[in-house]
Amino acid sequence: MSALTSPSLPRSDPSFDDLFAFEGADELRGSWRDGLTPDPTLTVSEWADRHRILSPRASAEPGRYRTDRTPYMRAIMDALSPANPARRVVFMKAAQVGATEAGNNWVGYVIHHAPGPMLSVQPTVELAKRFSRQRIDPLIAESPALRDRVKPARSRDAGNTMLSKEFPAGLLVITGANSAVGLRSMPARYLFLDEVDAYPPSADEEGDPVALAEARTRTFSWRSKVFLASTPTIHGISRIEREYEASDQRRFFVACPHCDHRQWLRFERLRWEKGKPDTAEYLCEGCDGAIEEHHKTALLQVGEWRATAEAADRGTIGFHLSALYSPVGWFSWIDIARMWEAATTDEAKRSFKNGVLGETWIETGEAPDWQRLYERREDWLVGTVPSGGLFLTAGADVQKDRIEVSIWAWGRGLESWLVDHLIIDGGPEHEGTWAGLSQLLDRTWPHAHGTRLGLAKLGIDTGYEAPAVYAWARAAGFAQVAPVKGVEGFNRAAPLSGPSYVDATESGRKVRRGARLWTIAVATFKSETYRFLRLVRPTDDEIAEGARCPAGYIHLPHGSEAEWIKQLVAEQLVTVKTRRGFQRLEWQKLRERNEVLDCRVYARAAAWIVGADRWADEKWRDLEDQVGPQPDDATQMQRSDAAVPAGVLARVPVEGGKRRSDWLTVDKGWLK
Repeated sequence: MSALTSPSLPRSDPSFDDLFAFEGADELRGSWRDGLTPDPTLTVSEWADRHRILSPRASAEPGRYRTDRTPYMRAIMDALSPANPARRVVFMKAAQVGATEAGNNWVGYVIHHAPGPMLSVQPTVELAKRFSRQRIDPLIAESPALRDRVKPARSRDAGNTMLSKEFPAGLLVITGANSAVGLRSMPARYLFLDEVDAYPPSADEEGDPVALAEARTRTFSWRSKVFLASTPTIHGISRIEREYEASDQRRFFVACPHCDHRQWLRFERLRWEKGKPDTAEYLCEGCDGAIEEHHKTALLQVGEWRATAEAADRGTIGFHLSALYSPVGWFSWIDIARMWEAATTDEAKRSFKNGVLGETWIETGEAPDWQRLYERREDWLVGTVPSGGLFLTAGADVQKDRIEVSIWAWGRGLESWLVDHLIIDGGPEHEGTWAGLSQLLDRTWPHAHGTRLGLAKLGIDTGYEAPAVYAWARAAGFAQVAPVKGVEGFNRAAPLSGPSYVDATESGRKVRRGARLWTIAVATFKSETYRFLRLVRPTDDEIAEGARCPAGYIHLPHGSEAEWIKQLVAEQLVTVKTRRGFQRLEWQKLRERNEVLDCRVYARAAAWIVGADRWADEKWRDLEDQVGPQPDDATQMQRSDAAVPAGVLARVPVEGGKRRSDWLTVDKGWLK
């Protein structure tokens, strides 16, 4: 007979062990205790010095991590520690200053000492996978403190996948800024936003990826931490610049070894003899004394971060660092001087300012003077391809009552020539309009060397009557036709994305083998076009001595009409304020007609799709061999000083010439 307990008898509360007297209780007991444990006082930099081992797979200096190698990273890492009051840490930086490893240290610290849900965002899902393989996996595998806390990757264990790492009381999810699903997958106490300036303007058309990701931290309120790090891009649209300017704008001050004057390093104070970058040295702004490279280690050890502004949000702190601070043995002042002397183009200077100085590039965006461009036209016939042109692309702009098409020839270094601009009358509802466009795909244009070139690719805008464009593109074939859609904003990672299948039936189901749409960051190609239009052509005497036009130079034929050129420079880049008070860059019309500029952008996109931006020298030589030798005086293209109507062709055949290789003739069909 079982004993009965009287309600009048005293009751004894169950002990701690009684509460957890069941299978799996040990794991639950540990989690319960971890939840009651306060955040550790150990900082991220202290953790890294104790536990972090750099893998030879991911570091040029494998072995134990030493914060003293990059002393300027100590304050940044420690601001990410739970005990630090900062909620948002912004780091606008140059390349090669150790920022990525500092971020990885924070990931390791969270896994080992302050577990909780963590979200790491890379610019794209593909880059997220690469980050996981090349950074996170070695971080875990080479650091003994982490190895036992993250479950090993096994096919039957979903706790450790490429984009998800489980650990006691926490989870690390790695995703791309282009995936709205990944950004809203979970609440996150810790948020690592890496290279934010390379993020797309919108994640799957659901809004700004940074805003979507930061919304994940609201559950944790003041206990959350957000780390935004990036090399900046263009002034006015750079996310990291915007965040830094809203912070307290800290700079790393170092003391002159001669006069002890405290200063932050500026590129203007780096001096060297012209043409002799090996003489580079830094001049102190206090005493003008020469600070040499070997002084840098001591400078960094006693340096300190100082705020230079008042933050709009007290919870946000910001740090800026250029490659002038790179430790000895990484990127020297001599390397910086040499790189600056080699930066002869706007593109190279932009790369230097972004990647070396950690500063934004200011796009001028002012429309070139159309009259000056009109006066510099060159002496060849509209409708013919000059000597340097190696392949053709076209850009088509679909309007309500017509389709306008520009044909451009491209050569080495993306040097280009406007071959023709045509107008096909009739709206997209007329079969004859599309028949006229189809005829262009089979048409050829005579080359100065005597051969004839067909279109390598035609880019056609889908902004107006997209279903009709898709239907024509499917019928014409995607080998030669690329439907394109322009989007606002710049994209540093790649000016184009795609292709993606987009068209659907009336029921909404995707069409099998449907239209393949390319998405263009039109602002990028418009800015490039204006930069190329500002390039200066060598004089005739310089060309006679062997000088070449600069890469990207845009040639306009003598027969090109004034209206064409006005349309080519019909927009300008202006800075506008958003509703939230931030600045952004926007292209705005100066005049009503801008079809030639739009067609140029689509033709340029077609050249990018063909692969011209990525061809090796061997591919260019192959094209040159197929086009043929330079023509002599007897076989030159007919020339005229008179304006020639669009579409007029004139040519004298060249006899003989080099044998054309099969690669382009058979596979691409650009040469006819």
